[in-house]
Amino acid sequence: MYMNLVKTSYRSDDVTILLKDISGIITPLSTEEREKLNQTGVHYSEMLPLEYKPTEKYMEIYNEALQTLSYKTANATAILAKKLYEKYGNKLVLVSLARAGTPIGILLKRFIRFKYNIVVPHYSISIIRGKGIDVNAINYIVDRHGSYGLQFVDGWIGKGAINGVLVEACELLKTESFKFSSLDSTLAVLSDPAFITDLCGTHEDFLIPSACLNSTVSGLISRTFLRNDIIGPNDFHGAVYYGELELEDKSNEFIDTVSNYFEKINYDYFQDNSSIMQDSKTGIDEVRNIARDFGILDISKIKPGVGETTRVLLRRVPYCVLLRNLADMQKFPHIKRLCEEKNIPIKEYPLQMYNVCGIIKTLSDI
Repeated sequence: MYMNLVKTSYRSDDVTILLKDISGIITPLSTEEREKLNQTGVHYSEMLPLEYKPTEKYMEIYNEALQTLSYKTANATAILAKKLYEKYGNKLVLVSLARAGTPIGILLKRFIRFKYNIVVPHYSISIIRGKGIDVNAINYIVDRHGSYGLQFVDGWIGKGAINGVLVEACELLKTESFKFSSLDSTLAVLSDPAFITDLCGTHEDFLIPSACLNSTVSGLISRTFLRNDIIGPNDFHGAVYYGELELEDKSNEFIDTVSNYFEKINYDYFQDNSSIMQDSKTGIDEVRNIARDFGILDISKIKPGVGETTRVLLRRVPYCVLLRNLADMQKFPHIKRLCEEKNIPIKEYPLQMYNVCGIIKTLSDI
């Protein structure tokens, strides 16, 4: 039980990834195949994507983002780490949400060690929309550390769907056992343009460079998998290690590049870190407006924010991209380049909370 953990290219002292190794068991599918199955009722967690060697264009986009946005990412990391240290001190246990949250958890762990000279535990676990959190993984962590101090970490918040899953999962766990009584479902992220959490580096909608790639910036691990014929009742959720992409792996390069800026941190880098007011609008309000204006019945097809839009362009079948102001296109060269490569239209739309938004094609258009 719990011993067959997925391999990863991350250092063992950076993170313990609580995912079952299902390499060689699942046949990965193309983007188009998964999109059609997903929109006919097959849950996304029951499929895995084919992942290819990143194209030269994708690598150009990633390298450009790494060069221009690593300092911003480092400042967001430092600001968030300060909030977490002030909240929990040396009781902090980082629990990142695989896989986009994993590199952020590693950055936080490294900055806390750099700044405060303490080594906090860091685990990475699965959480899945429509299916919930990996309860076996949470039990594993709580049995070793207790529930006080556990801090869930992700990369950014789009419209807040995963945040909702996390809140519901934590409330359910609290009703099931006293040992979960101190669980705090407040999500910590580097970027929260949806204005859902105060535990963020910034509310600015900016591109975290790791959003530009898939497994090759995520420890060569797939997105998480959950299907009852493969994941048993005592198993962690599953994942695959893409060993064939080892020569293309940029996971540790990303961590090291951002970490190199830790000595130059400016805690006043962002000017938007005021606390969220109770009557503030959140990202879901803007998403509902987009759904109304574009006649979209399923808001899961609307992916707001630079990070989510990038993932739509890389992983899904896009319909279009919305931009607050077409004159600002030069601020998002990777969005422009990906849209040109895939012939995806960019439309101006009066976004208030986000800079960009991706919209996924419906089944009838595929």
